[in-house]
Amino acid sequence: MAKDRAELLSPSQRHLVTRFGYGVDATLAQDVRRAGGAQAWFERQLTRPGAVPDRGAEQVRGWWPDLDREPADLWQRQVQEVRGGWQVMEDYGRWLLVRRIRTRRPVLEKMTEFWEAMLHVPVSGDAHFTWRVDYGDTIRRHALGRFDQMLVETTTHPAMLIFLSAATSTKRAPNENLGRELLELHTLGAGNYTEDDVKASSRILTGWHVDLWKTWAASYVEDDHWTGTVQVRGFRDKNRKADGRRLTRDYLRYLAHHPDTAHRIAERLATKFVRDDPPASLVRRLAKVYLTNDTAIVPVLQALVASKEFRSSAGKKLRDPSEDVVATYRALGVDVGRPSENDSGANAMLWQASGLGLSPHAWPRPDGTPVTDAVWASPSRALGSMSMHWSMAGGWWPTTDLRYRKPAAWVPAKKPVRFEDLVDDVCRDLLHRRATRSMVETASLATGCRRREKIDREHDLYRWGFPRLLAAVLDSPDHLGC
Repeated sequence: MAKDRAELLSPSQRHLVTRFGYGVDATLAQDVRRAGGAQAWFERQLTRPGAVPDRGAEQVRGWWPDLDREPADLWQRQVQEVRGGWQVMEDYGRWLLVRRIRTRRPVLEKMTEFWEAMLHVPVSGDAHFTWRVDYGDTIRRHALGRFDQMLVETTTHPAMLIFLSAATSTKRAPNENLGRELLELHTLGAGNYTEDDVKASSRILTGWHVDLWKTWAASYVEDDHWTGTVQVRGFRDKNRKADGRRLTRDYLRYLAHHPDTAHRIAERLATKFVRDDPPASLVRRLAKVYLTNDTAIVPVLQALVASKEFRSSAGKKLRDPSEDVVATYRALGVDVGRPSENDSGANAMLWQASGLGLSPHAWPRPDGTPVTDAVWASPSRALGSMSMHWSMAGGWWPTTDLRYRKPAAWVPAKKPVRFEDLVDDVCRDLLHRRATRSMVETASLATGCRRREKIDREHDLYRWGFPRLLAAVLDSPDHLGC
């Protein structure tokens, strides 16, 4: 049913829940109103996400059983050609997409996605796929916690060790991949370290291992840890013990608390949630909050949302491919069921995201999925989005194990409705906002209907032309932007 005027969130409330969510639908709007407004909803999402029931999102993991298999089991199944690692990773992406469609904890989900992109381990790879699901679970546990704790867990995680070649790094031959990317991508940033820092960083991380191609068990091998004085920027340690695990933790906590790391995290957060060119003054304020609060993430997000820069940034970001797919399913109210065959909707949505440019965490380079709009603002992306919106507006593909709403959801059974009022109803439903004059004009051009034309269930628009109206709304900047 079309949204009543009283049900619409105010523009400022819609901006907050849209930027930190995956599209406003009736359930999310209801959650916001029950919480007492968007700000109260946001605070609960930040500080007590576990108090928000999310069974609908949690139960879908069982749709893809391989996500809960042990690393050794996954590897043996690949070797025996039962199921390849690439197929398991496709399931991981599908699970994330469906989870984002269903979740009532979008802030936690959004921040998990954010950190998985920054502390990036791609879903492609014949070795680290064995641990990749557990890596995502690890980030989700820390996504609203403290960065210093998350950095320790992710840097020493088997998936990261394997991906950046530290799983077999030894004192005799320290591999520099993880030591370098830790400094450049995960903490200090490019230009803020030297080659000597990279060497010392790599030596500190020796000893952490994964039993590749055999048991896939993670361990710490003291005989492989490099000993001797190490120094990275202001961090210095005599490093005399064969067991360097405490050294690793101290080093990573030092990096997490470094002002350069604070600046980099603040800038990335502001770029993702405010605009592509965040003001330097905002970045400095957020970095200060980060350091003052012992790397805690929640106070930084609170300060970001409270800023005038955030409040004035509505509509200045573009949804990336995965966000577009998820927001489209949510806007159309498509009911996604458990996949029963290969081209079921829950499976096919991964191909939809790929068709727009990128499926979840498939960015091949170590620098992770970009948070700037320029990467996605291309003619090919626009055409891909329009094609996907058109296909879903008509309910033509995908179709298996999905349930689309019919035009009857908007057109009354007995009383005709003026076209301009119908467009307004659809905009309220899909976008959670009133139809602008330009939106009515666009819909009129797309459908051939006049503003005051009466629409009933005998009208051609209802019988065969309704996808044109839905697609016109989905192709608008109000849907593609956030």
